[in-house]
Amino acid sequence: MVTLQQRLNAHRQIGLNSVIFIYHFEAHPTYLPLTTVVFNGLEHGQFSAITATVTLMEITVHPWRIGRSDIAREYETLLTHFPHLTIADVTRDVARQAAQLRTAYAIRPADALQVATALTNGAKAWVTNDKRLKQLSPEIDIILLEDFVEIPSEEGGN
Repeated sequence: MVTLQQRLNAHRQIGLNSVIFIYHFEAHPTYLPLTTVVFNGLEHGQFSAITATVTLMEITVHPWRIGRSDIAREYETLLTHFPHLTIADVTRDVARQAAQLRTAYAIRPADALQVATALTNGAKAWVTNDKRLKQLSPEIDIILLEDFVEIPSEEGGN
């Protein structure tokens, strides 16, 4: 079975969905081991990653909502200073690509902008946990975190 690390290492540049950051920053008990693989590989330059400025909005909504501007600003600092990570603006080319993705696959606007940003900037894989985006496989290699969750085996069972 192919590991998450192997899937990631097969690409020079990957795109990261906002949920990857959210899982990591909030230490999601199921997905933290997987997001750690992603961010360790990124930190060590095994691949580079791109995310859209939309991610900044999406990862800071909750801290702003609960009145924790300090956390929102910390998330922004982490995002903007992480090694081998580019935060790309949504340009006219990205908007055009996003419109084409929405037309062909009926995906949500934020998802279309995110994936289009990755594609426009040369990413060949998209790391997410949104199963609905699996349909984009003809455009980009969709890597779902859930596919790599290890299910504990029951002790004593065969």
